[in-house]
Amino acid sequence: MTHLSKPFGLILCLALAGAAPMAFAQATPPAEPATPVEPATPAAPVTSVDDMGLTMGQEADGGVGTPYVSGTFDVWEQRCVRTEDGSDPCQLYQLLKDSSGNAVAEFSVFGLPAGNEAVAGATIIVPLETLLTENIVMQVDSGTPVIYPFTFCSQIGCVARVGFTAAQVDAFRKGAAAKITIVPAIAPDEQVTVNVSLKGFTAGFAAVAATTLAAPRP
Repeated sequence: MTHLSKPFGLILCLALAGAAPMAFAQATPPAEPATPVEPATPAAPVTSVDDMGLTMGQEADGGVGTPYVSGTFDVWEQRCVRTEDGSDPCQLYQLLKDSSGNAVAEFSVFGLPAGNEAVAGATIIVPLETLLTENIVMQVDSGTPVIYPFTFCSQIGCVARVGFTAAQVDAFRKGAAAKITIVPAIAPDEQVTVNVSLKGFTAGFAAVAATTLAAPRP
């Protein structure tokens, strides 16, 4: 027998139902009673953080290698790094801003072991857009300017690692302010000068120098 398409079969059924409704109804087997649906088991209520799969974290333990600020001296911060034996090395840090309040450079000073020509070292970080061939010029109050070359550049900026003699550190102690001057690469005929406040330097440097004395010699 030829298979009927669904539309044609539907039309045929409707025609038969109209011509002999009783006969068609009797020929149709009674529908099976619907199987009762079991009620869904309610979800367990969320009663704890573990039920929600959340982690609450924990405080840092301040282990080896953790940086921290151990003190402030006016505009300076004493920044240290934790070590296993407790002889944490520290630096005296100041963020340098221009007249508009924009961060321009970072200046960190640290003590050095006795017996060297330099009694202190410093790290100066300036923006990448600095003309390196013009170096960095530093001047304390009205003293003689000193030129320092750049050491390297990285993603954080261009870095100069410099050394200070005892006389230069003494000038920092007695001075009111130092000036750091750089030249922008996009404007080689201009200079950008930022001030380094020396308020609090004497006490701050004494504190970081003490950490140098406490540190074990290599």
